[in-house]
Amino acid sequence: MANKMQHYKIVLPEHLNDYGFLFGGNLLKWVDEIAYIRVTLDLPGHKFVTIGLDEVEFKYQIARGQILCFECEQTRVGATSATYHVSVTGQRYETNEGRILFETNITFVAVDEKGKKTVIDK
Repeated sequence: MANKMQHYKIVLPEHLNDYGFLFGGNLLKWVDEIAYIRVTLDLPGHKFVTIGLDEVEFKYQIARGQILCFECEQTRVGATSATYHVSVTGQRYETNEGRILFETNITFVAVDEKGKKTVIDK
């Protein structure tokens, strides 16, 4: 299996919803982007598209200024798809320091130039 990758983001005012907390769509965008970077580095020479995320549940409010640490790790590579586990922890503010604020599994499928599934050469 591939190594874990860590990436950091800071929650800025433009990332907030109308209640003043991180908009869930921004968090999902970051998860998708970070996992996409990992799958592209782990399995070079392939084109990937996101096909799904497991159990998207927002359990904690994430405040402006929070520094988020995204840990991404490959959990499975099949014939045409790869799955990664992404966990997000807070790295600032005592109430969230080190706490897993969000986690999910995200799956990508390899596609050819026509957008059809293709085999992953491992």
